[in-house]
Amino acid sequence: MRKFIQQLFILGIVVFMASCLEEPELQRIGERSFGNLDDGRNVQIYTLRNNQGTTVEILDLGGVIVTLETADANGNPADITTGFDNPQQYLAGSGYMGAVVGRYANRIANGRFSLDGQQYALAINNGNNAIHGGLVGFDKRIWQASYNVIENEANLSLSLISEDGEEGYPGTLTATVTYTLNDKNQLIIDYAATTDKATIVNLTNHAYFNLDGQEAGSILDHEILINADRYTPINDESIPTGEIAAVAGTPLDFRTPKTIGQDIEADHQQINFGSGFDHNFIINNLTPGELALAATVHSPVTGRTLTVYTDQPGMQFYTGNFLNGSLVGKAGAVYARRNAFCLETQHYPDSPNKSSFPTTVLRPGEQYSTRTIFEFGVSN
Repeated sequence: MRKFIQQLFILGIVVFMASCLEEPELQRIGERSFGNLDDGRNVQIYTLRNNQGTTVEILDLGGVIVTLETADANGNPADITTGFDNPQQYLAGSGYMGAVVGRYANRIANGRFSLDGQQYALAINNGNNAIHGGLVGFDKRIWQASYNVIENEANLSLSLISEDGEEGYPGTLTATVTYTLNDKNQLIIDYAATTDKATIVNLTNHAYFNLDGQEAGSILDHEILINADRYTPINDESIPTGEIAAVAGTPLDFRTPKTIGQDIEADHQQINFGSGFDHNFIINNLTPGELALAATVHSPVTGRTLTVYTDQPGMQFYTGNFLNGSLVGKAGAVYARRNAFCLETQHYPDSPNKSSFPTTVLRPGEQYSTRTIFEFGVSN
């Protein structure tokens, strides 16, 4: 009997020690303070994790994606999105890095549009035009946050109310943006909104990516495919002319993969107008309103890949042409020209003034709902 008890005791110790060696349970989401703004408001940061080792950090200020850490082909992690260590930097001169932009993403010519026979005037904050929601757009608001874990994914929901007349837009808009990080290595962004009065809505996320790391420098060697046969040409103020043009035979043809740098200095009017690539591409989608491939990007240095799916009709491809080294980001990283790129899924710029473009009007009783997926991987 004594020997049997000793064996049970030893077995218990072995089981206990084995349990101590087990992987700790994955904490899929957490919350902490990111610091205070100059006016004293506190900003919270939320950390989402998956079992692939990917980590995403998001603020309640502007829904900003501050960090996005993924592994390269050798399993080495790095932060692949630009951002800042101090919340106040996101309120002034941040280039909308990582933020949810709205009520209307991208440009509206002369900051004016008509809706149901009434003219509306918006803040002019981009030359002669309005851009990304105005002087205090959604990127500069603190959103109400809630989060949970469902099976193998973490969800962070952010919501706000934009009052009638805010930044010149009609209608009280209730907006919700939900970030989901799952074990398929997908960051899913769901946008939803309702209004009590006819208005215009166009929401996106303005994350800047560098698949070699946020401090790694040029992205010109990144290889990109954009699933678009057509695009919307711009004038010298980056406002769409209203034309729908084919990419074939132009530097804007990314239907087969090529490096970002291959044609970025081409002697072409559209390249000159955008100071590189800063254009809205019309996504090829056999079933409008359903998810479709928008783009794939590959770094030949680290092997990281980024694949974008969206149900939106367009995507702005921007190559950081106006970054000039004046922005100093996380860990002292200096963001110079063409050190990062954006893939902003959207409706077309200036749609409220272009009747031939897909409508961005939202009316009472309707639901604005759209989804974009950023999928991370590796490839040799």
